[in-house]
Amino acid sequence: MIKTIIDKLLGKATAASKTKNPFGKREEVGVDVHNIDPKLVDRRALDVCSTLKEAGFEAYIVGGAVRDLVLGLRPKDFDVATNATPEQVKSLFRRAFIIGRRFRIVHVVYGRGRENEVIEVTTFRAFLDSSKAEQVQGNEKTSKAALAGMKLAVDESGRVLRDNVWGPQNEDAARRDFTVNAMYYDPQTQIVVDYHKGIRDSQKHVLRMIGDPATRYREDPVRIIRAVRFAAKLSKKGFTLDPKTAKPLVECAQLLQEVPQSRMFDEMLKLLQTGHSLASIEQLRLLGLAKGIYPLLDVVVDRADLPFVQAALMDTDRRVAEGKSVAPSFLLACVLWQDVKAGWDKRMLKGEHPHPALQDAIDDVFHHRIGDVSGRGKLAADMREIWVMQPRFEKRTGSTPFGMIAQARFRAGFDFLRLRADVSEVDEALANWWQEFQQADEARREDLIAQVREEQRAKPKTGAAKPKRAPRKPTAASEAQEDSSLDQVAQQAMDSDSAGSADAPAKKRRRRRRKPGGADAGAAAAGGNGADAAGHGD
Repeated sequence: MIKTIIDKLLGKATAASKTKNPFGKREEVGVDVHNIDPKLVDRRALDVCSTLKEAGFEAYIVGGAVRDLVLGLRPKDFDVATNATPEQVKSLFRRAFIIGRRFRIVHVVYGRGRENEVIEVTTFRAFLDSSKAEQVQGNEKTSKAALAGMKLAVDESGRVLRDNVWGPQNEDAARRDFTVNAMYYDPQTQIVVDYHKGIRDSQKHVLRMIGDPATRYREDPVRIIRAVRFAAKLSKKGFTLDPKTAKPLVECAQLLQEVPQSRMFDEMLKLLQTGHSLASIEQLRLLGLAKGIYPLLDVVVDRADLPFVQAALMDTDRRVAEGKSVAPSFLLACVLWQDVKAGWDKRMLKGEHPHPALQDAIDDVFHHRIGDVSGRGKLAADMREIWVMQPRFEKRTGSTPFGMIAQARFRAGFDFLRLRADVSEVDEALANWWQEFQQADEARREDLIAQVREEQRAKPKTGAAKPKRAPRKPTAASEAQEDSSLDQVAQQAMDSDSAGSADAPAKKRRRRRRKPGGADAGAAAAGGNGADAAGHGD
């Protein structure tokens, strides 16, 4: 022990350090060990590999796809790794695009529209040696000029800002995060190339970081979130985080403050929308990361046990498991509905009109909860539309129901209403009515609207006062203007009175009131409901 300490002080290599190889040892594992079913491999990934090989390059399916194949799962996405540069890869495919600055990769696109499939192709990268990297002040946004043209750069904390130095496969494997994500599968020979005992860890159900975990988290703090996500995804398979991998998570979490907000937002969505949202929240709590990773994620974790939010998370996981699409706007609309509703109710109590009160409440939520990262554009528009639909669902007469089902986001708004009914926030009969209305033919829809009219007629009128806008505080200018207006009105009334006294007053003809009955009464009733519907939906 003393000799080891002295050797370290003198800079002498110990026996352990002499034998330790950061690049691991190449092992070629046959199908009799890894048991990968070739039928689970995507044909487009096969095409990318074969095209690259025909051009004289190496090509392997890599990363999480290999991990899932080893576990007998059908991967959702397929990535390919090669020794061809991004420019060489792009030249081999008709529809290929080089993207990214921090990591330059190629997207090879198959198909068009919603049926398109993207195969991500990365070039083998050299092992990261922070001591040889150029260091810059600030981050990606504040140091754009300094980073231009750099291939390998880090910030003051050691976080990698550029990593585009190409190298051999063994170095590429060493710079990947977890051992189970560092395996390479050749679909032609059906050999898995393994440098860091990934097959063994897969069999033992262990998530282990390659290299020193604390150092790897400093290089890219987002690995902290990836550790949580993989632990959640693989928890059903019995996977757990290696203790050495889990230990530095909490102390390194503060490094996430330097990661751009847009990237953090995307990583949060991956946690919540890959089919394991409830398991991800459980892992965050177990690992001591329930607070402080990202403000909006803190809200999700804090409200995950609320019936409405829990129902939304369960619904998201179910849809992913069924292969259906999920939209971040819907889930976030569910999580933040509590804030919108509270702000809306508060304004309504002040006497504000329902529609502008709701719009103002939504604006406040975007400002305080989402900010500028993704609170603009399509996400915000979709969330707003879902929320604004909710009071309109209460109106089921006139033209409102037909206008509602014609809206592009009607289905999302209805699913939101259904979840509210499931947790007894609204009457289940309301959700059932809209369920039937959207699936019915024209004649049945008219019957459903007629039934609502009859129900409304049967209810006693409450004579509730129409909500008014909150009165504005008078200013000196407004008071003077109001006094002037009142003087004008008074003068006009006096002129009218004097004119009336000069001429003989004409006898007014009394209007006979028409008694209600027949078609006229029915038309009047229908017209009244239609006007109410238009006013409410305004």
